[in-house]
Amino acid sequence: MNERTDINTVVNYILRNIRATNKKLQKLVYYAYAWYIVENNENDNITNVLFHEQPEAWVHGPVFPVLYDRYKDNGRNEIAIPDDIIEIDEELALFLDEILNVFGPFDGDQLELMTHNELPWQKARGNAKTDEISTNPIDLQDIYNYYTSLT
Repeated sequence: MNERTDINTVVNYILRNIRATNKKLQKLVYYAYAWYIVENNENDNITNVLFHEQPEAWVHGPVFPVLYDRYKDNGRNEIAIPDDIIEIDEELALFLDEILNVFGPFDGDQLELMTHNELPWQKARGNAKTDEISTNPIDLQDIYNYYTSLT
């Protein structure tokens, strides 16, 4: 699997450009991850991903556990702007800016509702009840198929 960058670089860029709670950050990172798959793969051959980590179908939508663990102590509060600046190339910055322009205006609860209405999260949840814990990974092919159908 070819990885474009790492999750820390994506998070750093997002938090340096938009205010976000843990929930909002999770969903923004998820949409960046999903749309990167759509724009950088063809058909059934998912070989290019934004970064290594794969989202899981948690109760409140797609979650990257490593991010949840890092920011869980923030609760519902906004995450502080990172002190460090991680340099990224212009192509990645333009891609992330597009994601932030589309999804950035929504709050975490709105983004959660959006993901709850989308097939990749629903399918990964399977028969789990609304408030039942699930760590099922969201399938990359489901991500590609669903979001490609929206274009």
